Amino acid sequence: MRALTTMCAVFAMAVTAMAADNTLGTWKYNTAKSKPAAGVSPIESLTVTREATNGTVTISAKGERKDGSKIDTVTTTKYDGAASSVTGTGLAWDSTTIKQINANTLSEERSKQGGKYHSTVRTVVSKDGKTMTGSTKGTDAEGKPFTSVAVFDKQ
Repeated sequence: MRALTTMCAVFAMAVTAMAADNTLGTWKYNTAKSKPAAGVSPIESLTVTREATNGTVTISAKGERKDGSKIDTVTTTKYDGAASSVTGTGLAWDSTTIKQINANTLSEERSKQGGKYHSTVRTVVSKDGKTMTGSTKGTDAEGKPFTSVAVFDKQ
């Protein structure tokens, strides 16, 4: 009986550790450390909020680019590799697929339905939990390759 209790406790701890997600919270875009893709109006301000609710994660992004265009989007997704819709304005993609690698790392595929835009993003939270970095490689709406790095500070 004691061995069973110990096994259950170890299993519960393992499940809890696997379910951890250090990307959750509110993050502010760091313009000084980020490197936008060429040919895109740089982000002037952006706040991303990531909240877990009932087995899903809701990702809200609100901000503005240097050209004055607004960013205001919401995505509700699971980290199961299934595509989820991105609603709102200001982004080049309208669909995303996210997989969790570990508590500090996500892998994401972004695409535009019926368009040429496609990108992959590797998001990593620093060990101290204060910085989140998204490194993106892809093809823009004109079919040209691009890269970008978005750095966020935890709020």
